[in-house]
Amino acid sequence: MRAISFLTFLTVFCFCNCAYSQENTSGSVEIVQDASIDKLMLKHISIASETETIEGYRIQIHFGGEREKAKLVKTKFLQQFPEVAAYEIYQQPNFKVRVGDFRSRLEAQKFMNELNSLFPSAFIVSDDIHLPKLE
Repeated sequence: MRAISFLTFLTVFCFCNCAYSQENTSGSVEIVQDASIDKLMLKHISIASETETIEGYRIQIHFGGEREKAKLVKTKFLQQFPEVAAYEIYQQPNFKVRVGDFRSRLEAQKFMNELNSLFPSAFIVSDDIHLPKLE
């Protein structure tokens, strides 16, 4: 008996709900937005347009305390791969040479496979990379 009355109630409810939703299909929506949201959006856009780096990956091919050794490693790399960017970084007391601007770890891994014979101690590091040039 309870099941029949529940089913009857459910049927009437669904029927009324469908009929009500079909009657009110036309209308308009008004969006009221605070002016401070527009200011925040403009500030975000200006900050984002000034940023020339994004999070990505590079391959570190050298780590050591001698500046001349770091320069030699960077030069050796650039002779072999002139189209790939190389960066010499000083973090006291060590000099690091990192190469490439890779968006994904997979891209970095593919390139590192090419480097293994020349730089066997190379490894992938997370770093801020330069945005690719638009042509």
